[in-house]
Amino acid sequence: MFRYVMKRIMYMFITLFVVISVTFFLVRLLPGTPFNDQKLNAQQIEKLEAQYGLDKPVPVQYLKYLTGVFQGKLGTSFKNANQKVEDIIKIRIGPSAMLGAQSLVFGTIVGLALGIVAALKRNTIWDYLCTILSVVGVSVPSFVFAATLQLYIASKMSLLPITWGVPLGSDFRYVWTVLPSLALSFFTISNVARFTRTELVEVLNSDYIVTAKAKGLSKATVILKHALRNALIPVITVLGPLAAGLLTGSLVVEKVFAVPGIGDLLVNAINTNDLFVISGVAILYSAFYIVVILIVDILYGVIDPRIRLAGGN
Repeated sequence: MFRYVMKRIMYMFITLFVVISVTFFLVRLLPGTPFNDQKLNAQQIEKLEAQYGLDKPVPVQYLKYLTGVFQGKLGTSFKNANQKVEDIIKIRIGPSAMLGAQSLVFGTIVGLALGIVAALKRNTIWDYLCTILSVVGVSVPSFVFAATLQLYIASKMSLLPITWGVPLGSDFRYVWTVLPSLALSFFTISNVARFTRTELVEVLNSDYIVTAKAKGLSKATVILKHALRNALIPVITVLGPLAAGLLTGSLVVEKVFAVPGIGDLLVNAINTNDLFVISGVAILYSAFYIVVILIVDILYGVIDPRIRLAGGN
């Protein structure tokens, strides 16, 4: 298992290197320049390009940027008062991480509960309701849920703040995160419920479950200790991309609720051609996704001992 993990970590760094390289060259194909202000004359633009190193050949810029990245330096923003990109990301990552974590935890818990109920109450009204909910959650984009929650829960019923930072008779500032987190969690709930239901139905028909019941084990023990554990592997497989997707998929939801997170930062950077900020956020997203996939691979061996016995293959 150790050898397998080391091999995966090596692949992780290779993948990240490719992502950094591709992102660097792609952002330079964007139309326009970071200095589109009509008040700047040609001499001022040349001076600014020299200040940021944009007057040098692209290969030279690439080597300089690559060296800085491996030193933890993601460059300097063109639009944010010469702030370092890594400092801007540190400020913005908090709200996005909070929304993503809350959405993932809530969505996983509710999704597991719905999937278990649907599997145990197969072909009943409860199964049909869970299936309909799963289809709706997968089909409807998260920003539609966001706008709906904002309209009815926040605007008409005034139960929660309509946007980030708006007080609502409460000093508990985390109340701002409730509606964005709920909007993001619907997709997670639907996927987890769907996979849990499908796998649990298959596992409950297995021979070893019949044997466990024949031994006189309680229904709760059979489901939680034997059936659910084996049904969790496909669920964990889908949770990896979902966790990364919550961070990247929160772009529009953050704009709807005016959340000062990574998504809002990326949208503004694209609109203003802030090349280093775009590259920095892309590297962050990629690194997060790669690390999540690595964690998922390791969890396989924790949940299923057969994977450890097979040497992690």
